[in-house]
Amino acid sequence: MAPLDSGYPTNTSTGGTARLGASLHIKGEITGNEDLVIDGSVEGLVQLEDRKLTVGASARVTADIISREVVVYGNVKGNLRARDRIEIKKDGSVVGDLTTARIMIEDGAYFKGSIEIDKAAGEAGGDDEKASYPRTARSTAATSSSSSD
Repeated sequence: MAPLDSGYPTNTSTGGTARLGASLHIKGEITGNEDLVIDGSVEGLVQLEDRKLTVGASARVTADIISREVVVYGNVKGNLRARDRIEIKKDGSVVGDLTTARIMIEDGAYFKGSIEIDKAAGEAGGDDEKASYPRTARSTAATSSSSSD
């Protein structure tokens, strides 16, 4: 059986990476303890407390997301909360509020919402605060990195 090649970097040293294919449509709640790549459509809640979520280029996600790390290549409508970092790649689109310790938005990406930099979550590094996201430092920005409105 050949491994799935999603085209996205994955970290197999800390366990497997699950994948929701492009033809899958999920409504409801996704929770788990492994990295996840979504290429299909998801509506609801995605909660991967200590893991990485990758939203693939063909993905359409209408959900709130709680994860350690989120990388967006596709489209997300909903609030993202990542303890470590959020990345919106050049063709990615996010409409919603972001809460994270670190943020990267590439040129060409689209983002509309607010950003809250949560330094306490990033410094905790996964100790006892893995499910806790205190709202301390607040930096709000309504940004649109796309020239097409």
